[in-house]
Amino acid sequence: MQQIQTKSVITEFLDRLDGSKMSALLLDYDGTLAPFHTDRFKAVPYAGVLPLLEEILRSGKTRIVVITGRPIREVQALLSPLSNLEIWGAHGLEHAMSDGTYRQIAIDPKSAEALAAAEQWLRAAGFISLAEIKPGGIAVHLRGLPDKESISVREHLEKGWTAFADQPELKLLQFDGGLELRVTRPDKGDAMAAILRTLGPDAPAAFLGDDLTDEDAFSVLEDRGLPILVRPEYRETRAKAWIKPPHELIEFFEQWLSRVSA
Repeated sequence: MQQIQTKSVITEFLDRLDGSKMSALLLDYDGTLAPFHTDRFKAVPYAGVLPLLEEILRSGKTRIVVITGRPIREVQALLSPLSNLEIWGAHGLEHAMSDGTYRQIAIDPKSAEALAAAEQWLRAAGFISLAEIKPGGIAVHLRGLPDKESISVREHLEKGWTAFADQPELKLLQFDGGLELRVTRPDKGDAMAAILRTLGPDAPAAFLGDDLTDEDAFSVLEDRGLPILVRPEYRETRAKAWIKPPHELIEFFEQWLSRVSA
């Protein structure tokens, strides 16, 4: 994708904000709002992001929603002092409304049993220290490991978790920095579909994401709004535009703010 195409697509979308009473800014967290960090609890947003999002919220013309693979409680802590945000966590398994209302989709007993067995496999293999146990899934983080060790652990995981991933109720996801075994549904596309059902048909909506797990949401949004890939390097994607963090990300938020504040 050429940068000139990206700019024209984004400008055309932002023009729609000028006459809109309400819009939706939908955001992934890791790799999008915040750079990756070997300690995931220190992956704070890029400088300048939170004040801009706060100003966009204050305009009263934009609904901001975070759609992330993280548990909601982690994202809320990292976005502090920005609060009262709507967040879909664990790929859509958790949902917290801006008023604090919380809901978690229960997973079926068979899936829970398979995930418990996968966790036991991790403990036996000696990888539990790399694991993050989440609602409906287990993520193994490889970022920060020496290359040789990272490759070895990944290969061991892919082989050991194959039996679990072959079950229809579970899937093995590759993400930037590791692997995750989780329930097949919901995914970020399901969260996106639920959000779009609550928006007016004319409300402009954009989703910014970076990882392969964001492609489900890109796919749902592509005929309804603007999916945007946020990465330093381009990759094949269903997104319609590509911006590089942090400078182009900040610029996008600044332009959004100027449109909804006019």
